[in-house]
Amino acid sequence: MVTLTLLEPQQKTPLKQWCFENSTVIRIGRAADNHVILTDSLVSRHHLEIRQISSAGGGSWQVISKGTNGTFLNGVLVIQDSLPNNALLQLAQGGPIIQFQTQETIPPEWKSVAAGDSPIGKSSLELNNPAGLAVTCSHEGNSPQNLFCIHCGQPLSVIQTIRHYQVLRTLGQGGMGTTYLAWDAAGVIAGHPKLLVLKQMNADMARIAKAQELFEREAYTLKSLNHPGIPQYYDFFVEGGKKYLAMELVHGQDLEKRIYATGPVIPSQAIAWMIQTCEILDYLHSQEPPLIHRDIKPANLMVRTANNQIAVLDFGAVKEIGTTPGTRIGAEGYCAPEQERGQPLTQSDLYAIGPTLIFLITGDSPFKFYRQKGRAFRFDVSKIPTVTPKLKDLIDRVTEPLPRDRFQSAKELAAALAACK
Repeated sequence: MVTLTLLEPQQKTPLKQWCFENSTVIRIGRAADNHVILTDSLVSRHHLEIRQISSAGGGSWQVISKGTNGTFLNGVLVIQDSLPNNALLQLAQGGPIIQFQTQETIPPEWKSVAAGDSPIGKSSLELNNPAGLAVTCSHEGNSPQNLFCIHCGQPLSVIQTIRHYQVLRTLGQGGMGTTYLAWDAAGVIAGHPKLLVLKQMNADMARIAKAQELFEREAYTLKSLNHPGIPQYYDFFVEGGKKYLAMELVHGQDLEKRIYATGPVIPSQAIAWMIQTCEILDYLHSQEPPLIHRDIKPANLMVRTANNQIAVLDFGAVKEIGTTPGTRIGAEGYCAPEQERGQPLTQSDLYAIGPTLIFLITGDSPFKFYRQKGRAFRFDVSKIPTVTPKLKDLIDRVTEPLPRDRFQSAKELAAALAACK
């Protein structure tokens, strides 16, 4: 039996696992006819093959690379080579990492499958613990950073179990609720075990009708959307009187933390990220009726580690255009004037691109550049050395006080951004 494990690129913790019994060829790529499908832009449609070249003593294997971006075996670029046990295969530089294991290296407790039960497509954790019970592991030699045991594949620590979700860590706490990193051990969501985000609404917020509305709106909105730049909806349920939303775990860092950690970026990178953001906003604004995000800001824009692509987070403030003016929602410094009055438009989302660009390029709060100009307050970026005249004009236009004077669509703004590169 061969086990392939998709690893998180930084901590090398398991994200997903495939088991193959009596297979002599395993194909990996982006196309749907592969045995292992990886939807990553760096991965070719048919990226590589793993072939058994001898069945003696557990078998010997080789990897054959077919991807245009190359395949790395334990860090070395290969075209065709023998594949040792526990080898790490990286599909393209910066692409997904898969660990290869043969039967001899899989711990015996992973193999205890009931008679007649096929292990193909199941993870080691599911085989050992099919009910997804809240277990903790006592094996020694694991790093404190590890989520799963390197010996048995079980979670090292389970804080609590909510339905079939094992809560592994607390990711964050806010006024609305608590966000957890959770493990769907039984594979209920995707058909195989999966790491995901589980959001729990705070008990005190549950007594506030508006808070309940916003929490449920995020679940309803995510369920209706399908875009690579928007976290995938998995589940929404009530347990023990508390509401929960299960959604895709986006591996990366939000732009606010990124800039605070590493400093401002060059304008071309900031522009590239904002063009991607515009593409996601165009998708939202093209819904029927159009959806307004209402909370575009650096903290809600995540850069995926795998491909440097933007994902838009936090859909609790999303509003359908044309509905009754309501709660004033939006981050100070990023919120358009009409949105502050509780009357957001699609152009309100575009307004936020201007101050976001300022933050990315300077590392400073946009408020630092907010000054009175005539009767209105405007962003003045004329003294920022890296801002070209063309980019200055774009920021001026996208942050005009009146929506009619701004770019009228996300597509129009994306084209103008591309011309500033």
